[in-house]
Amino acid sequence: MKTRTIGDVTVSAIGLGAMPMSIEGRPERKRSIATIHAALEAGITFIDTADAYSLSGKLDDEGHNEILIAEALNAWHGNTDEILVATKGGHTRVHNKDGGWDQDGRPEHLKEAAKASAKRLGVESIGLYQFHRPDPSVPYADSIGALVELLDEGVIRMAGISNADVDQIREANDILDGRLVSVQNQFSPAFLSSTAELELCDEMSVAFLPWSPLGGITNAADLGQNHAVFAEIANARRVSPQVLTLAWELKKSEVVIPIPGSSRPQSIMDSATAASIKLSDEEFGRLEAASIPA
Repeated sequence: MKTRTIGDVTVSAIGLGAMPMSIEGRPERKRSIATIHAALEAGITFIDTADAYSLSGKLDDEGHNEILIAEALNAWHGNTDEILVATKGGHTRVHNKDGGWDQDGRPEHLKEAAKASAKRLGVESIGLYQFHRPDPSVPYADSIGALVELLDEGVIRMAGISNADVDQIREANDILDGRLVSVQNQFSPAFLSSTAELELCDEMSVAFLPWSPLGGITNAADLGQNHAVFAEIANARRVSPQVLTLAWELKKSEVVIPIPGSSRPQSIMDSATAASIKLSDEEFGRLEAASIPA
């Protein structure tokens, strides 16, 4: 599979977003394990998770996704040394009984959360740890400062941020003394608001990880209906609109590593094929024109 880099680590150009395996509507554990194994079989070496990927309002469910991934990797018959698992902290669900998400960017919380994530993942040092979402009640610099301490203490090997704007990307990189390696923002044909952040990451050679790259769990199936040009080119190439969309995102920049969410082996195996598609300049131009907001 085509590869990209996050910091000093080489990973597959397509990652696995594991969130759907742990939130409401999640599949049985056996299917989730099979999905992770299917991703590994397809050559995927980058898995994205978070301590908040769990059922809302269930205190004993915190870290469900991290535990699931650790179980799947331990049961894998192949070599997992080159698998990079990225997790996140600072976004919480277990205390919210209304199905919502809360923020907690306090440095003390992030440091405790990272250590708990490392324990659940069964590692001494987390490969990539990302501040999940800015907390309006905590100065951003304080939250990023916790990542500095985690790096310096060896709790995490690399640091990233998520749901950040241009100014926050620059601020985080400054506070981390140039050690920012990734930015994970929402990006898809239906959500182009992070275009400026993607372009900045390209300029800085920082990995840009689009979450919901197909438009989100509820919209991914309708991608072809909502974006006619994507469907047209996909049909001509005899691939799904979803695969065509991932190929378009990959061609936008060498720093882009989409992380489509999946809970079925078939869907992640389909997504993995996007890395082998080479869009022509004419096709890419049409897709770019079709994705410009009206």
